[in-house]
Amino acid sequence: MVISGLIPCMNTPIKESPAVNLWPSAEHALDYLRRADSIPHRVEGEATLIEFLPTDARRVLDLGSGGGRLLALAKSALPDAQFVGLDFSPTMLEALRQLFAAGSGVTIVAHDFEQKLPPMGQFDAVISCFAIHHVSHARKRTLYQEIFDVLTPKGIFCNLDHVASASVPLHAAFLQAISCENEDPSNKLLDLETQLAWLREIGYVDVDCHWKWRELALLAGVKPS
Repeated sequence: MVISGLIPCMNTPIKESPAVNLWPSAEHALDYLRRADSIPHRVEGEATLIEFLPTDARRVLDLGSGGGRLLALAKSALPDAQFVGLDFSPTMLEALRQLFAAGSGVTIVAHDFEQKLPPMGQFDAVISCFAIHHVSHARKRTLYQEIFDVLTPKGIFCNLDHVASASVPLHAAFLQAISCENEDPSNKLLDLETQLAWLREIGYVDVDCHWKWRELALLAGVKPS
């Protein structure tokens, strides 16, 4: 399941799982799409993310769009905005193209954000849901910088993601709460505090965790004017 993973204790040096990424696999992607609606408390996190989107946002980037769930919610909240949905899984890209037809105001970009983001212009908001935890910790840090660089002044970054528990028992309790038996080897989980500190170091303001349930958290920060 996409929201499970081996997690380091925050009181020990940060370690991450080996460089495994199963998302190019159609089987792995389809399995996630089948289970996506059953992730506990997901709707609460998504609703909180939507609350923070600027009502006057003209361009929004969704990183790791998957099947288009968050993108569709954002589009409903901002019907006049232009959207870019980015993903690299062939299965997810096909689902996105089926969901968002030509003329829908959504541009689909095929790109693996483990690599540097391609030129796409500036955005008033950058959003992501259960995606960034799949890249290495070093890439998380550089990606947060690249997101900052493409935001317009007062633009916001909202990342609803899977973070590391503070201890092994807490992680075990999380897995039990989501009825998950098998870890996803693609996960590379990092604690919340480290990521919030990175956002502040980069220059984001109003950095905070606006919602959290166990290992699921909404991190956000604003680019100053």
